[in-house]
Amino acid sequence: MTYLELVNAVLQRLREDSVTTVNENAYSRLIAAYVNDAKMDVENSYSWNALSDTLTVNTTTGIFNYALTGSGQRFEVIDVWNNNSNEKYFLDNKPISWMTKMLLGQNPDRNSPYYYCFNGENASGDTQVDLYPIPDGSYQIFFNITKPQANLVNNTDRLLVPSLPVIMGAYARALAERGEDGGIGSGDAFMFYQKALGDAIAIESNRYIEESNWRAC
Repeated sequence: MTYLELVNAVLQRLREDSVTTVNENAYSRLIAAYVNDAKMDVENSYSWNALSDTLTVNTTTGIFNYALTGSGQRFEVIDVWNNNSNEKYFLDNKPISWMTKMLLGQNPDRNSPYYYCFNGENASGDTQVDLYPIPDGSYQIFFNITKPQANLVNNTDRLLVPSLPVIMGAYARALAERGEDGGIGSGDAFMFYQKALGDAIAIESNRYIEESNWRAC
């Protein structure tokens, strides 16, 4: 569903008139904000396949620190692997203290990287990663991650995660904001949101059995 369709789906449940743009009036802008809030909740609740992405680090000889361009901060790692070795392999995650000890040693190894750790962020807000051994050439390191979608902004922006939990989450927020009005209460709406979220997760987890954990938001 598009951003505009999501906002109108919430407005319909609130018995409000539909709008032609998410910024048509003050109330539609409020509902639009609730849609993005609910979207974030749904994204945080499960590792949705639609949010999967692969980021690539191309190493340079002697450089161990790289930015994961486009990663931001709200991502989860699925796996990390070296694509250039004759024998492809997964990299192991190590603590920063371990990585610092190895990199600052008298004779740090220089080879194809086998280990990684995350180390701060750059000026663009992307996560930085340290690799060890220090690369002795050009290697292609794949980071398979689950990365939340950026906030919806334009009318035609399309939601990646299931739409009904987002609609019901925004609806519950809107009811809580304006109080009881003779219709459904915000508590009941929140329960409907949780059911919609649970159903969506159950459907997806049946397809991707490796993703079995979800978090109530």
